[in-house]
Amino acid sequence: MAETGAPSLAQSPPPHTPVARAERFVWLTARVLEQRLFAHHFRGGTAGPVETALDAYRNEDGGYGHALEPDLRGPVSQPLHTAHALRVLDAVGRCAGQRVERVCRYLTSVSTTDGALPAIHPSQRGYPTAPFVPVVDDPPSALLATGPVVGLLHRNEVWHAWLFRATDFCWQAIESLEKSHPYEIEAAVAFLDSAPDRPRAEAAADRLGRLVRAHHLAAVDPDDLDTYPVSPGYAPGEHHFPYDYARTPQSLARPWFTDDEMARSLDHLAAQQQEDGGWPVRWRHWAPAPALEARPMVTIEALRTLRSYGRSLG
Repeated sequence: MAETGAPSLAQSPPPHTPVARAERFVWLTARVLEQRLFAHHFRGGTAGPVETALDAYRNEDGGYGHALEPDLRGPVSQPLHTAHALRVLDAVGRCAGQRVERVCRYLTSVSTTDGALPAIHPSQRGYPTAPFVPVVDDPPSALLATGPVVGLLHRNEVWHAWLFRATDFCWQAIESLEKSHPYEIEAAVAFLDSAPDRPRAEAAADRLGRLVRAHHLAAVDPDDLDTYPVSPGYAPGEHHFPYDYARTPQSLARPWFTDDEMARSLDHLAAQQQEDGGWPVRWRHWAPAPALEARPMVTIEALRTLRSYGRSLG
């Protein structure tokens, strides 16, 4: 390649601010989608290029596939891929219109008999899949898959027939929880933060917060992690922290934690930025590509969480 006179990325002096270090990491490792998302969130990029990059994962059935969620490989549409796509559209202010109408039709087509979503549709069978998300022939409804999707659609004032039964499922599932695990609680919070019935959501969130504290599902002291259990099936050391539940100060999960507990968890999050500029994937690694593709996603989410709490990123 001809000399351009400008230093290459590899030759440039290493950046020092958190966001600059993360940007270098994203350019070195990320898919086009995460490159565009980083530019949108931190460099003034527009929403259009993010939508264009996301289109590469969209299927004719209105759902999304092609390993958009890296732990599910293969081309077929899946609820978890489609939930990921909705999060992207929400993040760039484009969760509306015909695109979302097609998504809702897809969600209707893969719903269980009670109108909710399974975590994994059986069409995934035959493609590489993380061992912690087993594929079964008749999958049950899952709050893990349904809650975030329903919450996003309510937040964006999307109205579709599918939402009625799916919303009822989320209320019933959340209000009957007695035992749970961090990812399911996070899915419940994603629903409650945008559920239309605010008094009911606040009451449900208050009960969930007591459950989280009683079962030590949040590591509120990052300096003493050995005192907090890791949920069955999680990776060794896969703890969840206050910021995992309350991604923004406006979340209904924020009152679960004292100011000091939240501040310490955010300090811990900031300190997790690694030498290469990215944040680590905390869940179980099962193949090289999923872990590599997930790290830029985790990195962008970490930066957004820190920024939402007013932490300086440089």
